[in-house]
Amino acid sequence: MKETVLSLVLLLLVFSCKDMEPKDPMEAKETTEQGILYEEYTGVEPTKPEETEIYQPVPPKVTPYIKNGVPSDAYVLFDGSTFDEWMMVNDSSEVSWNLNDDGSMSVKDKTGDIMTKKNFGDVQLHIEWRSPKEVEREGQNRANSGVFLQGLYEVQILDNNDNDTYVNGQVAAIYKQYVPLAMASVPSGEWNSYDIIYRAPEFNEQGDKTKSATITVLHNGVLVQDHVEIKGTTPYIGWPKNPPHGRGPIRLQDHGDNSRVSFRNIWVREL
Repeated sequence: MKETVLSLVLLLLVFSCKDMEPKDPMEAKETTEQGILYEEYTGVEPTKPEETEIYQPVPPKVTPYIKNGVPSDAYVLFDGSTFDEWMMVNDSSEVSWNLNDDGSMSVKDKTGDIMTKKNFGDVQLHIEWRSPKEVEREGQNRANSGVFLQGLYEVQILDNNDNDTYVNGQVAAIYKQYVPLAMASVPSGEWNSYDIIYRAPEFNEQGDKTKSATITVLHNGVLVQDHVEIKGTTPYIGWPKNPPHGRGPIRLQDHGDNSRVSFRNIWVREL
């Protein structure tokens, strides 16, 4: 009997001590009836409309839809006239891809990737691309190219019209990492667009990644990647890697299989 009473007393003491333990304030906020609480909305609630009005800083004015739909604060990387903003990846020489009469450029087979001369971090990128109307081959060898952010993280370009492949390598995939939410391609031979919002990763002084890159992609106006976390580089074989780096170029891929992909109207807004 004494042992039973002693056990009950100890049990009560344990529960009493738990009640006395300080609780995590964030945990307390999460359990309130109002849901998530924000620090700026605590204290005495304003009673006049002007108490919640803000006048500074004033957002900069941007004029949308200038020539070819380019915003007034964008940096134009390709307008169809020259390769001045680009160079070959392998030796930093002049671009040897084809400059076309219709204001586009096309991959010249087996010459190598091209990249921007300018380096970027956080960006809004607009790029238009087209697969050949004359369909050749299948799978990953049909109009394969890619857009690499900071030269490392690939948004896949591929003609997937009646052409199945592994879904984390299909059109608009973050290559080998994220399957697109939809397949939004236009018919082969017509122009596609990618609008990409990219936030660069961050690294500490020791070279360790402290914040992952994130990316949002709209394919022909359709949301296909919704603020996903890039886990590292996007290799064909192996796991993603996370080498420390700063700003980097935008790179376009020559897949080396006569992909014949074309590009036009490329511009970027630094964020």
